[in-house]
Amino acid sequence: MKELRETVLLFLKLGFVSFGGPAAHNAMMEDEVVSKRKWLDRQHFLDLIGITNLIPGPNSTELAMLCGFNRAGYPGLFTAGICFIFPAMLITTLLAILYFEFGHLPEFEPFFYGIKPAVIAIILNAVYKLSKQTIKNWKIVLIGILILVANFLGINEITSILAGGILGMSFLYLANKQEINLKLLFPFYSSFYFLSAIISQEKITQQISFVKIFLIFLKIGTVLFGGGYILVAYLDGEIVRNLSWISREDLLNAIAIGQFTPGPVLSTATFIGYQIKGIAGALAATVGVFLPSFVFVLIVNPFVHKLRKSKIASAFLDAVNISALAVMLAITVKIGFDVLIDWKAIFIFSISAAIVLIYKKISVAWIVLGSAMLGYLLLFMEKMFR
Repeated sequence: MKELRETVLLFLKLGFVSFGGPAAHNAMMEDEVVSKRKWLDRQHFLDLIGITNLIPGPNSTELAMLCGFNRAGYPGLFTAGICFIFPAMLITTLLAILYFEFGHLPEFEPFFYGIKPAVIAIILNAVYKLSKQTIKNWKIVLIGILILVANFLGINEITSILAGGILGMSFLYLANKQEINLKLLFPFYSSFYFLSAIISQEKITQQISFVKIFLIFLKIGTVLFGGGYILVAYLDGEIVRNLSWISREDLLNAIAIGQFTPGPVLSTATFIGYQIKGIAGALAATVGVFLPSFVFVLIVNPFVHKLRKSKIASAFLDAVNISALAVMLAITVKIGFDVLIDWKAIFIFSISAAIVLIYKKISVAWIVLGSAMLGYLLLFMEKMFR
């Protein structure tokens, strides 16, 4: 089938070359499917971007699925998603193997020392950029402050975001005195029921196993509103603090290494899975975190036009986005207290933050690489003059 073959080749290519995060991914897809191949007109493409913002999961991956569906039907939906994810999974697994073999050796530790403050700066910059799109009025700010306080008081990250979405949606509608049509939230309610089933199954076992890793990442993928960087908050809450499967230091290194890979940011889950249980763990984490995206795209596809115009869905999205942003900020501040412990780390953080703010188009991969070299240089100089 010509259409399916074209879909496979295009999204496999994009999977290998799409560096730069969701905005860059979307721009590449627009160039390929709208400008070059004319598979969609520009307005239809923009509508699809809007829909991906209304469902959990990695937006650019879901956009690839929807573009694949429009070109080759349901086979195109699955093949586009898989082909876009596979290169990142493959490259991240290879990097995880190298990290596992060499990352904890003394001669490599200075590089990772420099990387961690840079990651803090990169995440805070992502929070800043997202806040400009998310903060629309004082009501949104109030929801964000409440969720921020709740997280600092110890409320679970997933609970904070879901509660913020539901309560915030109600608050926004009561404040505007509008009637709520709950029927249009069917795709979202399905995610809550799906999540409840996962949580009940999660109690079966607490030891590290393929099934356990799969269920944990399946739960995260089910409620992953707010973009790829919110994955940091979920992983810190679930994998680092609740289960103690990896250290916070390993988490930051995983996020940093994830900046070097093309494709979705969620490929970081592959790296974490490998750290926990080798190749089996990498596969379980990858399938778990991406599977909900396929389910949600299948559910939402028949409702595309209704959801695009739904005020209640937009209100839910606004509340969830500010809640996710607040949780991301809270977790980043907590991690910052662990990382920025001396003048060298603060110096690297300051330089990285200045670069991401001034040079907005620079790839974060270069910032991570430069910070690694700076960390090595500072520790080398300190040792020389000691």
